[in-house]
Amino acid sequence: MKRRLLLLCALAAFLTSGLSAADKIKVLILDGQNNHKWKETTPVLVNALETAGCFAVTVSTTPDSKAPKEAWNDWHPKFSDYAVVVSNYNGLDWPEAVQKDFESFVKNGGGFICIHAADNSFPNWKAYNEMIGVGGWGGRNEKSGPWLYVKDGKLFRDESPGSGGGHGKQHEFIVEIRNPDHPITKGLPTKWLHAKDELYSKLRGPAEVEILSTSLSDTTGKDEPNLMVRNYGKGRVVHNTLGHADYSMLERGFYFILQRSAEWAASGAVKATAEVPKDFPTDKVVPIVLEGYAPVKKP
Repeated sequence: MKRRLLLLCALAAFLTSGLSAADKIKVLILDGQNNHKWKETTPVLVNALETAGCFAVTVSTTPDSKAPKEAWNDWHPKFSDYAVVVSNYNGLDWPEAVQKDFESFVKNGGGFICIHAADNSFPNWKAYNEMIGVGGWGGRNEKSGPWLYVKDGKLFRDESPGSGGGHGKQHEFIVEIRNPDHPITKGLPTKWLHAKDELYSKLRGPAEVEILSTSLSDTTGKDEPNLMVRNYGKGRVVHNTLGHADYSMLERGFYFILQRSAEWAASGAVKATAEVPKDFPTDKVVPIVLEGYAPVKKP
């Protein structure tokens, strides 16, 4: 099994190895603070993208939460150098100048992917919450916007009072595709089994998003969104609530959806990542963990 998966990864890289560095989609991953183990999950995100063969990945790490304010003066990524920004960040507010540059980046056509706890960040940053559509924790409640979920196949925007954000114990769960025609989800099984993870629920916000997939929450009994997209200005945003830990990410389903998400966020289309892997999870088979994974060192 390990040998077969390594060969599949090598084949994927070979098929796109003809791309020069200049032709690859430039992706910037942001980390540095998180209530999750970002030092373990960022290398997985890098590996997931780089093994597709069509992405060139850079990581930018913020100062830690105890760093003096002056340390932030040296952290100001040039977002415009990249096609897509992936956030693996949940922590202190970014400096105002960085926030404004990020807003401009997305509005002017930059791609943005929000991963798991990144939707806990910045409860008071209006533009950020508009980008991600819904978020959790950080004092979010009905004033932040409605609780977004699917019930009996219909979309509900629940405006009743309550806090935003919740989950039960980590477990494997079924992901159900709600829009099989979107480039990110086209050709995927209607239902597939995801690895042990936190199943986010009761997310609240402006809620102006298109839901691509949901999972039935063990705590709310509702189909909670876990993959959402939206346009923000000229930019494309993907919000993926999966990915609590490295073991939650190290499966073909998460890898492939991240790859497609990055290509779609960059261009609005899916070409290099169009072919669905034969080892993509089914609804009856525990997702294949990517054995032989080797962390990719940060640049």
